Amino acid sequence: MNNLYNQTDFGGIVNRLEKLSPNAERQWGKMDVAQMLAHLNVSLETAMGRNFPKRIFIGRIVGGFLKKKILNENPIQKNAPTGKVYEFTDVRNFEQEKAKTLELVKTFHADGPEKCTKHPHPFFGKFTPEEWAVLQWKHFDHHLRQFGS
Repeated sequence: MNNLYNQTDFGGIVNRLEKLSPNAERQWGKMDVAQMLAHLNVSLETAMGRNFPKRIFIGRIVGGFLKKKILNENPIQKNAPTGKVYEFTDVRNFEQEKAKTLELVKTFHADGPEKCTKHPHPFFGKFTPEEWAVLQWKHFDHHLRQFGS
């Protein structure tokens, strides 16, 4: 399964990010391209242990079951729900967000499993470092497809 610790998979995501432009049009959803990058950034920061969103109640009930579904071979579905902590509706600077995304994804890859967070995902619960790497690859893929990259 694709993941951000795998050199080839990581390289593919970086190439797709580098091709992303500020005028990329979304294929679905509500975020513009800069908001999407901010969304990816805060999500990746969770995986890196840089922020610690609280577990949400419904996630404690169904998160474990849905974790298996999110980590399967299928892409993340269009218009999947987004946790409030990961939503951005304000105006964002595309170039700043893109630079931050590239920096974060390169750091996540370089740091490897040893520096991955031990804190649970706010919805899905506990992840191994490898599961975080799969989830993040799938998340990046989902949003890059959303903007045609």
